[in-house]
Amino acid sequence: MRSIYLLSSLAFLSSTHCQSPSSKRGLVYVPKDHPSDDGLWDSTSSDLTWYYNYGSTPSPAYDNSTKLQFVPMLWGAPPTTNDTTFLDDVKAQIKGGANITYVMTFNEPDGTSSTGGSGVDSETAAEIWINEVEPLKKDGVKLGAPAVTGAPTGFTWLQQFFTACNGKCNPDFISVHWYGNFEGLASHVGQVRGTYPNMTIWVTEYADNDVDLVDSESFYNQSSQFFDRIDYITHYSYFGAFRSSDSNVGPNAAMLTQTGKLTDIGSWYLGGSETGNTPKGAAARNTIFAGSSIFIFMASVWCLL
Repeated sequence: MRSIYLLSSLAFLSSTHCQSPSSKRGLVYVPKDHPSDDGLWDSTSSDLTWYYNYGSTPSPAYDNSTKLQFVPMLWGAPPTTNDTTFLDDVKAQIKGGANITYVMTFNEPDGTSSTGGSGVDSETAAEIWINEVEPLKKDGVKLGAPAVTGAPTGFTWLQQFFTACNGKCNPDFISVHWYGNFEGLASHVGQVRGTYPNMTIWVTEYADNDVDLVDSESFYNQSSQFFDRIDYITHYSYFGAFRSSDSNVGPNAAMLTQTGKLTDIGSWYLGGSETGNTPKGAAARNTIFAGSSIFIFMASVWCLL
C-alpha cells in the first residue's frame, strides 16, 4: 500500500512541476499600470501564440509582435443594432494585411457589469450577430459563439440566442469561461461538448479564484494538462496575466508577483519551469493530494465519451 501511495505521489508531483510547450495557449490581455510587464508575454521564451483584449482592434503593446496573433472581440452591444463598427474594424484589419482568422463575441452576456459581463439579452445579441458577425464568414474568418458564464444561466441564454437566430448564426467554435475547481471545470467542458458537439471549444477565461496557493497551482496544472490532451479544445487562455496586487480573482491565481516577477503558474504557462516566486498574500506550499493524477485521467476519459 505504501509503495502504491509513493508512486502515485511521485507521478503527480513530477507532472505538477514540469510543463510542456503548447501552441494552444493564448493571452487574456488586461492592461494595468505596469507596461513593463507586457513584454513578458511576447518574449522569445514565451509559449503563447495568440491574444485578445476584449476589443476589436489590437493593443499597441503588440503592434510589432511576430508571435501573438490578435483575435478581435465584439464585447457587448453597440449603441444601435444596425451599428457596424466591429465589422468595419475587422474588415479594415484584413484589408491592411493582418492575419485575422478568428473573432470572439459577447463577453458573458448573461452576466452583469458588476462581474464583468456585457449584459446583452439574447434576442438583441442575435440581431447584432446577423448584422456584424455572420458576414465575416465570407472573408474566411471563423466565428466564436458568445462567451457565456459558467453558470446554468449561460446554457439558457445560448439556447435562447440560437432560437432567436433562426439558423442565421453559424459559429465555428464556442468560448468557455470557468471560475472554480478542476472537477467543476471538467464537468462543465463535458456539458458544453455534449450540448454543442459540432463546435470546437476555446476556454478563454479560467482560474480557481480566491483559493490558497497549493490549490491554485494544482488547478492550473490539472487544467492545462487536460486541455492539451483534448483535441476538440483548440485554444485556451488562463485569466491571470497581471500582478497579484491587481488580481480580482485572488493573489494566488496571478501569473506575476506584486513586483512583476513570474510566479510558478506564470512561468509554467509560458512553457518554463517553476520560479519559486510567491505572490503576495500566498501561503506556503503544502503536500499535494496524491490521487489527483487519477482524477485528471478519469475526467479526460469522461469528456471524450
